Amino acid sequence: MLKDNQIDKKLLYTILTLLIFGLVMIASAGISYSRSRFGDPYYFFKHQLFYGMMPGIIVLYITQKINYNFWKKISLPFFILSVVFLILVFVPEFGSKVYGASRWLKLGIFSFQPAEMLKLSIIIYLAAWLESRSEKVKDFYEGLIPFLIIIGLISFLLIKQPDVGTLGVIILISISIFFVSGAKISHMLLMGVSGIAILGMIIKMEAYRMDRFLVFLHPELDPQGIGYQINQALLAIGTGGFFGVGLGHSLQKFNYLPEPVGDSIFAIIAEETGWLGASLLIFIFVYLSIRGLKIAKKAPDNFSKFIAVGIIAWIVFQAFINIAAISGLIPLTGIPLPFISYGGTSLIFLMAGAGIILNISKYVKNN
Repeated sequence: MLKDNQIDKKLLYTILTLLIFGLVMIASAGISYSRSRFGDPYYFFKHQLFYGMMPGIIVLYITQKINYNFWKKISLPFFILSVVFLILVFVPEFGSKVYGASRWLKLGIFSFQPAEMLKLSIIIYLAAWLESRSEKVKDFYEGLIPFLIIIGLISFLLIKQPDVGTLGVIILISISIFFVSGAKISHMLLMGVSGIAILGMIIKMEAYRMDRFLVFLHPELDPQGIGYQINQALLAIGTGGFFGVGLGHSLQKFNYLPEPVGDSIFAIIAEETGWLGASLLIFIFVYLSIRGLKIAKKAPDNFSKFIAVGIIAWIVFQAFINIAAISGLIPLTGIPLPFISYGGTSLIFLMAGAGIILNISKYVKNN
């Protein structure tokens, strides 16, 4: 075993690099949006710094100090609390609607998105639950059915918000953990086929989802209406060329591209830093996944292995769904780019997850 004071510094530096790069890009991408909404060109930058990055670094420091086995002890209450918070967003006294979606919860002076908390809590809960199931994971009635019941509960609450993008990420995270726990390939294929069919039904349930799907198939459709965001994003990416127009010189951020500091930020990155900068960012996420999976491979036990896989799946799947969506490779989803997009709740829980996997890295096996 490695000494318990040796974290994976390469993973830590990779996370900090993404964090700093994200803050720089929010300062650049949000300058016009901040001025038009709040009268302060650096509103988003300051809020991300003081309410996202700084608390996030504190959370990372604390969680990397806590032995990972602590999370097994609180896995069930932590998960139940997340589900309760998801339910409370529908209660008028606690929840608030933003753009017609019930995703925010207000508790006193604090407001946050319970779905971000859920991403971490379900990883910890599934890791503890699947470790306790052992070989029962392969059984249809004792492995697959209980797993689907858990996912079904979460799916119902997230669809009601609605937040299908987050649901997609959580399903991919859960399936990744389920797979490495020893699930049968036949069960995985069954879930895959069923998932595609259910996704089709979910898309048809709401007109705006069908519009996003139609725009994905035909980007030229209604360029000033439902196709506006993806067309402006593709214009930004195309304008960047190989080297980009230069940091701070994006045109699309000047109230052309919606949510330039949120789910559209990759388009601004591609416009300002070009193919070179965008490719480097993708490479950093790939490198992060390699470091994380090495930790998972050498983890001291199944619980820490499943957590490491879940956290890396969370970061990587969310990153590539965001990048693929804003590049026109899949329909728009509205989920943030990890460590880069504006959002204190998302960043703080990501940093908590990063701290947990860094703690696991202290105890990896040498062989």
